[in-house]
Parts: sequence; C-alpha cells; structure tokens
Amino acid sequence: MTHKIAVLGASGYTGAELVRLIATHPSMEIVALSADRKAGMEMGDVFPHLRHMKLPKLATIEDIDFAGVDLVFCALPHGLSQAIVKDLPKTVKVVDMGADFRLRDPADYEKWYGRPHDAPEIQPEAVYGLSEFYRDDIRKARLVAGTGCNAATVQFALRPVIEAGLIDLDQIVCDLKNGISGAGRSLKENMLYAERSQDVLGYSAGGKHRHLGEFDQEFSLLAGRKVEIIFTPHLVPANRGILATCYVQGDAQAIHAALAARYADEPFIVTLPFGELPGMSHVQGSNFCHIGVVGDRVSGRAIIVSTLDNLNKGSSGQAMQNANLMLGEDETAGLMLAPVFP
Repeated sequence: MTHKIAVLGASGYTGAELVRLIATHPSMEIVALSADRKAGMEMGDVFPHLRHMKLPKLATIEDIDFAGVDLVFCALPHGLSQAIVKDLPKTVKVVDMGADFRLRDPADYEKWYGRPHDAPEIQPEAVYGLSEFYRDDIRKARLVAGTGCNAATVQFALRPVIEAGLIDLDQIVCDLKNGISGAGRSLKENMLYAERSQDVLGYSAGGKHRHLGEFDQEFSLLAGRKVEIIFTPHLVPANRGILATCYVQGDAQAIHAALAARYADEPFIVTLPFGELPGMSHVQGSNFCHIGVVGDRVSGRAIIVSTLDNLNKGSSGQAMQNANLMLGEDETAGLMLAPVFP
C-alpha cells in the first residue's frame, strides 16, 4: 500500500529534510508540497540537492486538495499549524513538527509562546511525539505533536534515570550546543556567517527557553512532582547537530546501566560503553541518538552526554518515525540511513 503524503512548509530546512527521507521510503508518495512565498516553483529550484526527485510543484496551502491525502506533515513556523489542522478532514492523520500542540495545557502554550492557543478544542487529541516513550499512543493517534529538538536530546538522556529514581531531581544542569540550522532558514542578521563563525553564543538563559515548557511537562509527569532543570543552550558554528551535556547527582554506573537497559531494543538510540562520549558528527544526517555516561571526579556525581541531528532525529526523522507508527508501517522504514561522515 502506498500512502499519499502532503508536506506543508516544504521550503524550510525540516521540510527539505523530510522530503529527502521520504525519497527512500518504500510506501510513501508525496502528492502535495506547500510553501506560500515560493508557490509555483519546483522543489529542485529551491533545494538543488533534491533536483533528481520527481515532485509536485510548490503550492499555497489553500490550493492543496486534501481529499485522498493519508497523512500531512506540518513543517510550519510556530503558531500556524493550529488553525490549519483544525480545518483538515478528520480522515487525514497529522504530524505537526512545530510547537503548536506539544504542551498539553493551552495555558502553558500561551505562557511559553506568548499567544493564545488557536485550537484548544483539538489539543486533547494530540499525542506527544517522542516515539520511544509514547509508541502505543502514537499508533492510535490522528494528531501527533513533534518534540522540540533540544527537548528530545535532553529527554533521551534523562527520562530513564528520572523514571528509575536514580538522580537528585533538584540538581539537574543541562548545557546544550546547537547547530545553526536549529534557528531556521529565514534571514536573520545574527545568523550571518560573519556573526556566527568562530564563535559560541549562549542564548535564552535563565529559564527563558521555550523548550523548558516541555521539560517541565514531561519530567514532572514522570517524577510525580515538580521538576525544573537548569538549562542553557549555545549556538555553535556547525550546520547540524545538538550535543547536550547533563550534570546530575547519582551513581554513574547505575545511571549507565539504566540507560543501556532501557534502550537495548531501540533501533535508533545507542548507549555507548561506560566512559565513552559521543560527538555530533557521529550521528549527522541520521535518525540516531548516541548517549554516553562518565563518572565525575567526585563520587556521586555523573555526566550524561547525548547527541542527535536536530533536523533528523530532532525533527524530520522523528516525524517520519511517528508517521510509520500511525500508518502501520515498520517503524524504521526510510530511516536506516547511516550517518554521514566526515
């Protein structure tokens, strides 16, 4: 069976990455691509690396006929998916890759994103799209809310050890390095090459980053009490990738054992041997996440490092993983590409 797919917001980085992945999927066919500002253009003219693919022309969302579409990927800027999704036919499954449905409480969405939720009536339908932890719910869902890329990276490192009660929940510090593509494709002065090359820049420090809403929601739910981590992201001069270094209080060997056990059967999460740490280049262009654990020089402290590709496992790859579950396909279909190195 071939599933008919529409990608909304195909002219952004995550949209292009999704199209690249779908090219290798055995049972997905792209029947519609939207990009309002580039409507009428060929995808290969917007992204020359996709010129070899036979794809429909980019169109406005209003010009897309969703009759016969099985699943829609929304790779739209934050705030746009809510109004669009609520008007789609109920027969169409949706994977939203933005932030519009990640936070279960619409009041939390307004707190972190500074605007009222436009579709609170369908928010209860949304399943949080961290495939490895919500797999059964995703299989039954019509609407899946993709995670934030930073949020996914840290959660893969910490969820199993929080659930196992292995760390002090009031002493979690996460330092994260993020590639430039995480800021999107739109032109921004502070993202110019001369501004960001040979530089590392911290941003949204002191509890201001929007992904903290996801951490608060997910970690507090796991722990059965409020959990508020310290989190600071940094932009680094790399095109792709996220590397999160999490400092925790707990037994390092027990933490490593818990992570290794939890991810032993997961196709995309790799727990490295104790004492070995991953690098961003080890997962570039892939749907894999690598996690390493080392003990600190002070007994009872541990360092957990996780890394993934922000455009793939942090967004488009995770979205396809969710879509595979929703459509009854093999979860790994179209996603077993090896990382690109160097």
